[in-house]
Amino acid sequence: MPSAAAYFWTLASLYRKESLETPVPRVAPATKTSPRELTVSANATDLIKIARFLRDDPACQFINIIDVTAVDWPSREQRFDVVYHFLSPRLNQRVRLKVMTDETTPVPSLIEVFRGADWFERETYDLYGVLFSGHPDMRRILTDYGFEGHPLRKDFPLTGFVEVRWDDEQKRVVYDKVTLAQEFRSFDFLSPWEGTDYVLPGDEKAKPEGKGS
Repeated sequence: MPSAAAYFWTLASLYRKESLETPVPRVAPATKTSPRELTVSANATDLIKIARFLRDDPACQFINIIDVTAVDWPSREQRFDVVYHFLSPRLNQRVRLKVMTDETTPVPSLIEVFRGADWFERETYDLYGVLFSGHPDMRRILTDYGFEGHPLRKDFPLTGFVEVRWDDEQKRVVYDKVTLAQEFRSFDFLSPWEGTDYVLPGDEKAKPEGKGS
C-alpha cells in the first residue's frame, strides 16, 4: 500500500501542481495513472471520504459524477467491482474510483456527496444486484415490477426467467415462462436443383407424371 505522500505526489504530478492545500487521506491502497487519467482502488468504507476529497480539494475539483456502474467477476469472493467516474471541468481531467464488494455487503451511497448518484446507484442495483446503504429509494429503475434476477450478471441466463406481455383480457402486464416464438426447424441442406427425397408440403396435390387428366 503506497503511503499518503506517494498518493499525494501522484495527484500532484497528474495535475501539474507543486502542492495541494488539503492533505490527501491515507485511504487509497492502489493507484494507477495513464497519460490523462487516474484510477484509484479503495476500500468501500473509505468511499465517501475519498469522493468528498476529490470534489472539494482545489487541486482536484471533480464536481461532476459521470457514471456509477459495476463489473462482475463470478469466480471471485468479492465478485463486483463498483466503478465511479468523475469529471473536473475546470481542469479537464477525469478520475476512476473502484471498490470491491459481494452480493450481500452494501456499498455506502454517494448521494450525500453527489446528489446525481441517485439514479446511477439504482441502475447498478437493478442490473447487477449491488446494494447501497443510505440510499433513500433503493428500487429497480430499468426492469419491470416483480422482475427476478439481475440481467447484467454473467451467470444470468441469456433467455431470462420470464417474459412480459400485455394481457388484453386482464388489462395488465402479466409474466409467463419463457417460450420461443417459433419452433426449431430441421434443414437437410440438399441442393435445390436436385430436389428432395421427400414430398414438400403442397406437392402432394400435384398430378403424378405420365397420367392425363
